[in-house]
Formats: sequence, C-alpha cells, structure tokens
Amino acid sequence: MRSAQQILAEAQVIAVVGASRDPLKAAHTVPLQLVRHGWRVIPVNPFVDEVFGIPTVPTLADLDEPVDLVNIFRPSRDAVEVVRQAVTVKAPAVWLQSGIVSAEARRIAEEAGIDYVEDRCIAVERAVGRHTRLS
Repeated sequence: MRSAQQILAEAQVIAVVGASRDPLKAAHTVPLQLVRHGWRVIPVNPFVDEVFGIPTVPTLADLDEPVDLVNIFRPSRDAVEVVRQAVTVKAPAVWLQSGIVSAEARRIAEEAGIDYVEDRCIAVERAVGRHTRLS
C-alpha cells in the first residue's frame, strides 16, 4: 500500500465527493487549493451544477473518465457507500478527510486492494510534501 504522500504525488485526476460551493467550508477550500496547485479536480455533488467553476457529476458512477483518487468530504456514515462506489469505478485510492473514519470503509478498500487514507487532510499533506502539479 502506498503512503498518503505517494498517493497524492502520483495522482493527477481527483474526484471530490461532497465538494461544496460554500467558500466557508473545507469541502470548498481544500479542493480549490488542489486546483490551484495543478490537479484536475472533478467535483461530485448531486445538488449543484458546478463548484468553483468546474461542472459537477452527481455520483462517481457518472464519471466519464478514470480518476487516480477519490477524496471524500462526507460524514463517516456515508463513507462505506462512497468507498463501494470508488471500488466499482476502479479508483486506485480513496482518501477520507480529517474527522472521517470508518472501519467498514477501510475493510472494503483493503479487500478490493485499493489504497486507503482516513482522518487526514489532503491540503495539509500537500503543503507538508510541497506537492504541486504545476510545471
């Protein structure tokens, strides 16, 4: 299994489940930081048409391209279903944001052989590792 730093360094396209248009929420500011540092972010939100000017898809099943990472901004109780969907779309890794923990989601990811990170902020890891996709 890859470390959180390896997952982020190797990712190019990140689906963000629960991305928000509310600029006061981490589910907006964190993925926006990824965009600003060069990652291609696909917001996944069934309730809005766009987030930070990027068109959304309602669910992971609606993706029309492969993703390298599914970043989850949903409550822990929703993580199991999102990880199941990530397995279905053959995402190689899932990342549950700070405060999101699920033993069942971890089990599903491990059984599927996909990398799993939980209770960690992807923006903090990006800053610590000084990762960027910009040339």
